[in-house]
Amino acid sequence: YLDYGEGSTYLGLYTMVEIVDDTLIETQFDDDSGNVYKPEGAGASFAANSFSERSFDKETNQDEADYSDILALYDVLHSETRLSNPESWRAELESLFDVDGFLHYLAINNTIQNWDTYGRMTHNYYLYNNPETGLLTWIPWDNNEALGSGKRQGTLSLSMDEVGANWPMIRYLIDDPVYNEIYSNYLAETVSGAFNADKMAATYQEMATLIAPYASADVGEVAFNSAVQELINHAYQRAEAVNTFLGK
Repeated sequence: YLDYGEGSTYLGLYTMVEIVDDTLIETQFDDDSGNVYKPEGAGASFAANSFSERSFDKETNQDEADYSDILALYDVLHSETRLSNPESWRAELESLFDVDGFLHYLAINNTIQNWDTYGRMTHNYYLYNNPETGLLTWIPWDNNEALGSGKRQGTLSLSMDEVGANWPMIRYLIDDPVYNEIYSNYLAETVSGAFNADKMAATYQEMATLIAPYASADVGEVAFNSAVQELINHAYQRAEAVNTFLGK
């Protein structure tokens, strides 16, 4: 509802999203003075030799033309030590990038299914250089295409075998057995915890009850109830898919 001066007017159902470079870095990090990047375009894939400043739009500290943190991540990601000395490569990578956070995100993203993001599209994430840790932190963005099998090429498989070296943030990490195990553990944790099917079914029903009068008025009761059931079915299908992938 919005009041233009003549009383409240109903405008429909909307989602509210917290802007990353405004309040999110204040609420989610103890220090909000670091670099916030909104990657977009070829360089956002992190493919070899693809870096350009245009692909890493600075949302904070814009007066400082310093991209050394991003360039350092490029260099380490593509370092020869990845194959010759994986332990050293992991240590270097983890000194620059919140690898654990990224693998956790990847497991959740692939469980719930979201095609419009890294691995398919060169956008829809932020990177924040957290001054407290000195680590670039992956922040997902624009998740409105989640909770479905996807459009265009569709969502990534749980194995991500189809992802090539042009998406090295996925390919290189998942090819590493240590990181692959962490990813698999996060898959199991996702379907047993935050995206537990029974829990999600109850959550969907609770949220549906809250918005039913308004959503049904917008799209019709039958369509609304069908959409809620589709979400519930999806949660159970994804739990089964993850457990099958993990051999459980």
